Amino acid sequence: MTARPDVLICAGLDPSGGAGLIADVRVVTELGGRPVGIVTALTVQSTTAVLSSEAIRPDLIREQLELLLSDVEVRAVKIGMIGSSEIAESIGLALALTQAPVVWDPVLHPTRGDLTFADNRFGHAMIALAPHLTLLTPNVGELTFLAGAPITSLDDARAAGQALASKLRCAVLAKGGHLNTDDAVDLLCTSDRVEELRGPRLPSGEHVHGTGCALSSAIVTHLALGADLVTACRAAKDFVFARIAAPARPGRGAPSLV
Repeated sequence: MTARPDVLICAGLDPSGGAGLIADVRVVTELGGRPVGIVTALTVQSTTAVLSSEAIRPDLIREQLELLLSDVEVRAVKIGMIGSSEIAESIGLALALTQAPVVWDPVLHPTRGDLTFADNRFGHAMIALAPHLTLLTPNVGELTFLAGAPITSLDDARAAGQALASKLRCAVLAKGGHLNTDDAVDLLCTSDRVEELRGPRLPSGEHVHGTGCALSSAIVTHLALGADLVTACRAAKDFVFARIAAPARPGRGAPSLV
């Protein structure tokens, strides 16, 4: 039996399982990876609402990651909700122990509800993680926040994505699911190139919980399995499309991708 590549997940815990660490584990396992990971934040939420969140102690996160990474050779890393700039620093310091590609889904404006960043130093968090990043995967709301300007069109997203890629020196996947376009278009941006990833738009697909978590987890698993970045992003987009078409409905609220 071929060994499954170990994939490190650093994410918040959604008790409903529709997003965060539980959803990430499901996606990584389904696509052929072996998940290992740590919880960065606890949340009070169900399928109907997100009420609050609480970040885990940064020193505990660093201790967990350093011990894990000194033992397990991970093939790729997915970062989701981080909770605070101090947690970002702890993760950044621990990532010095691996050369694996790192994908960060900056959970600032999730589709359902609101998750609070514990301090107002998100820029500091980006500085701490930027040296390790292979790919950043913001949605339109997050890209608007990071760019400091409204994103209302593909041209806006392209310009903001390339500017951010140049600033962070990594690729940026500007997700266009919430833009008013006929197709669902994501833009894989580097400082000198933009690759359009187009797919059909499904009615009400933007209301399915956990799409961003699943997309980034699928990308990181394909990277761990040896795919290049463009191939990994395309395969992940196809995976998410198939799941949006037939989502899970675990509770009385929003449907979930997994």
